[in-house]
Order: sequence, then C-alpha cells, then structure tokens
Amino acid sequence: MESQIAEYIPVLMLGLVAAAFAFGTLIFSALVGKKGHRSKIKDTAYECGMLPIGPASARFSVKFYLVAMLFILFDVEVVFLFPWAVVYKEMLVENAHLIFGSMMVFLGLFLVGFIYELKKKAFDWKN
Repeated sequence: MESQIAEYIPVLMLGLVAAAFAFGTLIFSALVGKKGHRSKIKDTAYECGMLPIGPASARFSVKFYLVAMLFILFDVEVVFLFPWAVVYKEMLVENAHLIFGSMMVFLGLFLVGFIYELKKKAFDWKN
C-alpha cells in the first residue's frame, strides 16, 4: 500500500511547487509592483486617444457558452478515458469483459447525450 502512495509523491511535489510558484509570483508582484493612483479617467477604456462610445462590454450569444459547456463535457470524457485505457491494459487477462463493458456503458451514455444535442440542434449556429 505504501509503495502505491510513494508513486504519487512526485506528482504531489509538482503540484505543490506549481502552487507555490503561482502564489509566490502574485505576492511578489503585490509587494514590489507600482501602486498607481486610481481615478475615473484611469479606469475608463482607452480607444486610440478618443473617449469610448457606448459600453465597453458587448453581449455574447448563448451559443458560445453552449459550445464551451459541451467542450468541457466531452473533455471530461477524454480525461476518464486515459486512466481506463491504462487499467484495461494491466487487467486485460483477469476482468477484461467487466472493464470493457463498463467503459462501453460510459461511452454509450455520452453517445446518447451527443445524439440528444444533435436532435436539439445545439450545434446549429443559424438560430
């Protein structure tokens, strides 16, 4: 059991070093960086030396958010697919049918969701 935990120590160390670097750079820039004086003029958007016309933020179509959510959904599927492939390769002799069947159920559920999105025309940009 301890040998299995020891295999994850490099990954844990990498995560800790990355988090320490990220927070360290944020703290360093907050301590050393210039502290500007905020004013209404400095907070306005700069557009080629002219005063901005209209609001600086524009509305995006809901389709962009839908595509982002679908990307995350199918990206999570791929994230679960890689560890499954490693486990399937290692356990090919013992429980091949059980492991393969469970992944086919998982992929089948995602296929049903994908077909549902196609039927609801989630990928149709004309509406």
